[in-house]
Amino acid sequence: YYVSSFLSWEISMKKWISYKPELQNKNFDVIIIGSGMSGLTTAVLLAQNNYKVLVLEKHFKVGGFTHTFKRNQYEWDVGIHYIGEVHNKKSHTRKLFDKITGGKLEWSKMDNNYDRIIFPDQSYDFIAPKENFIKKLCEYFPEEKSAINNYISILNVQSKNSKKFFASKLLPKWLYLLVGRKMTKNFFKNSDKTTSKALDEITNNKKLQSVLTGQWGDYGLPPKRSSFAMHAMVARHYLDGANYPIGGSRMIGEYATDLLESLGGKVVVNADVSEIIVKNNKAIGVKLENGNELMAKKVVSSAGVVNTINTFLRNYSKSKEKKLQLNKVQPTESYVCLYIGLNKTAEELNLKTTNLWIYPGYDHDQNVINYQSDPNGEFPVVYISFPSAKDPDWNKNHPGCATMEAITLGRWDWYKEWEQKPWKKRGESYEKFKESISNKILDVVYKNVPQIKNAMDYYELSTPLSVRDMAHYPQGEMYGLDHTSKRFRQDWLRPKSGIKNLFVTGQDITTVGLTSALFSGLLTASAITNKNLMKSI
Repeated sequence: YYVSSFLSWEISMKKWISYKPELQNKNFDVIIIGSGMSGLTTAVLLAQNNYKVLVLEKHFKVGGFTHTFKRNQYEWDVGIHYIGEVHNKKSHTRKLFDKITGGKLEWSKMDNNYDRIIFPDQSYDFIAPKENFIKKLCEYFPEEKSAINNYISILNVQSKNSKKFFASKLLPKWLYLLVGRKMTKNFFKNSDKTTSKALDEITNNKKLQSVLTGQWGDYGLPPKRSSFAMHAMVARHYLDGANYPIGGSRMIGEYATDLLESLGGKVVVNADVSEIIVKNNKAIGVKLENGNELMAKKVVSSAGVVNTINTFLRNYSKSKEKKLQLNKVQPTESYVCLYIGLNKTAEELNLKTTNLWIYPGYDHDQNVINYQSDPNGEFPVVYISFPSAKDPDWNKNHPGCATMEAITLGRWDWYKEWEQKPWKKRGESYEKFKESISNKILDVVYKNVPQIKNAMDYYELSTPLSVRDMAHYPQGEMYGLDHTSKRFRQDWLRPKSGIKNLFVTGQDITTVGLTSALFSGLLTASAITNKNLMKSI
């Protein structure tokens, strides 16, 4: 769920095919804009249902937030740090991953202690499976045993209710008006509450509440601002443990495109879409930045609703109506990520697979407020991940070294003075500002992982400008749209765009995260084929 700086990405083992004007002469059933998880999932599922599919990717690598980049001997993921449920081959998540990668994608189970929530006075371990999670929390808070068990029950109920909520996004509007409210009624009981409000109804122990919300960075909003539905889906997702793709996250895109191409689909890079062509309220194709026009029976945008409406539909006759919809939601905050290269192995440095969530105090919302008002203050959170320790193939592919990533909140306003300057030419002041943030992050890293200090060999900071340039989020947003209670009430966030033959997919249609993007692709492909493709898994 994080993106690296837009720097000279190295080509992976798979060679991607660049766009050529000759494609204008080809016929396609569906053109998909963007090759991230949702776009590739939609593409493969459609190809498996005999649609002729073309995927257009602006960059020269496929995969969106699932690709990787290299510096020297080091390689980092740009968006994947841990995924729940896929170690269970019977889970829907695992079955869908298998379906869109031809069963070739393999997963490595992380340590049962998947997350450690660190406060100044104490650390709290989240341990799988669920029974151990409950047991450990009850050791920390013995007087809260009943509240903890109640909390787990509510997570399960909310997860069950979420399935009907997402299924309702496939209903035609007239049918949604008849049965949609009944389907979503129980989901909204908790989604309308903030995480903080819902937890107040479970326990008045503020310290326990802060521990339970120690993963708020996974969905981008602290407890008083986030919808409890979002918190519940993330927290439950990891209760049985976490996993990491063997070979790194780029294997997801490589296996998916291999399968897509074997089914007759096509993926091309360096294909920058400028506009979705709409005539008589019907999408008929896309126009590229070079002026080429590609036609198809249907078009899918996996570039996010903001980019879809503000950029691709800017010349659409009813674009003002679409932009009014955007006024009902808001983008997430931006962030920065420090990529670290170490000249010793994870084993030599005793690096584990457990993620670290480091906080300056127990009041998450106040921590954010303090930092956003004073960038020189303490970081509201620093998340540290150890990808080289998580991947069992790392030492084979990258002998003698290890990597880490340290991520914290950013703010677009702090980078506006450089927003018009080109990459790598933003000037000394920009580099000095980046270096000051890097050193500040390193102070936190060294305090919590002191053994890596003498092995430090390389580090590089991505900023909101990096996110804007690579992911095309206008203000370097972390996760597209904020996961507030109001966001889940926007019934226009669905695969069918309201324009005939134009569909949307991605995390804005469902929720944040790789798994949600995966299932948004399933929803969009189901909407296009008019089939319940969930049955196929």
